[in-house]
Amino acid sequence: MSLKDQLSTLVYSTDSGRVKETVQPEQAPVGDGIVRIKRETKGRKGKGVTTIHGVPGTEAELKTLAKALKQRCGVGGSVKDFVIEIQGDQRENCKSYLQQQGFTVKLAGG
Repeated sequence: MSLKDQLSTLVYSTDSGRVKETVQPEQAPVGDGIVRIKRETKGRKGKGVTTIHGVPGTEAELKTLAKALKQRCGVGGSVKDFVIEIQGDQRENCKSYLQQQGFTVKLAGG
């Protein structure tokens, strides 16, 4: 990349505001093979969510697993940065489902 290309990188547009360039990796970071389930409220205005870290696979595979977990728990959720987020405290539901699917699961945090 030349100096001219570096200087002309779009940072802000009056139409859409701040422009962020993000490159997502196709494969999740390598972990220790243990899926960890936590309940988090930080940054969510006091609303609790169940987060599932360390699930191996691609983004598409995580979305498929998240869909199955959301249907089982009857709640919403999403996948962000290779972390599955399920609304509410659904740790036990998620743990039993993931163990049925053959994952090694631990409940993390307090």
